[in-house]
Amino acid sequence: YGGLGLDFSYNIAVAEELGNIRCGGITMAIGVQAAMATPALTRFGSHELKKQFLVPTIAGDFVACLGVSEPGAGSDVANIKTMAVRKGDEYVINGGKMWITSGSQADWMCLLANTSEGPPHRNKSLICLPMNLPGIHIAKKIDKLGMRSSDTAQIFFEDVRVPCKNLIGEEGKGFTYQMLQFQEERLWGAATALIPMETIIQETIEYTRQRKVFGQPVLHNQTVHFRLAELATEVELLRSLLHRAVALYVEGNDVTKFASMAKLKAGRLTREVTDSCLQFWGGMGFTSEVLVSRFYRDFRLMSIGGGTDETMLSIICKYMDILPRK
Repeated sequence: YGGLGLDFSYNIAVAEELGNIRCGGITMAIGVQAAMATPALTRFGSHELKKQFLVPTIAGDFVACLGVSEPGAGSDVANIKTMAVRKGDEYVINGGKMWITSGSQADWMCLLANTSEGPPHRNKSLICLPMNLPGIHIAKKIDKLGMRSSDTAQIFFEDVRVPCKNLIGEEGKGFTYQMLQFQEERLWGAATALIPMETIIQETIEYTRQRKVFGQPVLHNQTVHFRLAELATEVELLRSLLHRAVALYVEGNDVTKFASMAKLKAGRLTREVTDSCLQFWGGMGFTSEVLVSRFYRDFRLMSIGGGTDETMLSIICKYMDILPRK
């Protein structure tokens, strides 16, 4: 379908390299296209759906978005309210989605909707939804604390009709398919954070070496250089966890626990690195002129988007048999 036929480790290599972009919103948009909106279509979609949606998305002719989150259901995916009711050979969709990356410009959405009134983990389906259909209303482009270059939209559906053949895989399997998509999304997210954290640490070293306070460079304070060494060590530990998870995933293993751990650690560590380093920049760190302040805002999303820290902890607890699995 136009891809290179490589395994998932190459996605992660690309994701790491994209960390050299000095703007989180660009990397995130690419991630939605490559690791969030398309894995389920790649795995479970029909040949016809792949020709219609996957081929132009891989080619870069189509922009894809993922329609999961809603105002009342972010990390709580089972609680979504958007309905897709089958009428003849069509689904009629009503509801809305929130915080949709690339939503204002997307050509199609990988939409998660309720297709029956059954149990919340077995009543959902994924549907390829063209974004030019009547009844799709892009309410607004959301103004955000960080990732400000990212197109993030609120979208409403009013009696939107889409052919039933646009269903990805089996009806009622959407929750399961989306959970599988989340694993790739979370590994991708952790990968994109590595180089930015290393860059921030290195730029902080260079700045504090030049900046003098009380007659000596800021870097010469043991509190500063020990803290930077500690943060660099934490980044390397995250990289090792990520690479282990990816290797196991490529071999066909369930890496839900490790992917959740990597996502949790990435979210917390990006906050820790940017906060600590910004402090060492002093007043300059509080301006918009330096990279550390941008990443301080951009990477705050890492602990929220794609599953909050608290959600990751709950998943990890279930895989440790601390909490029961559903």
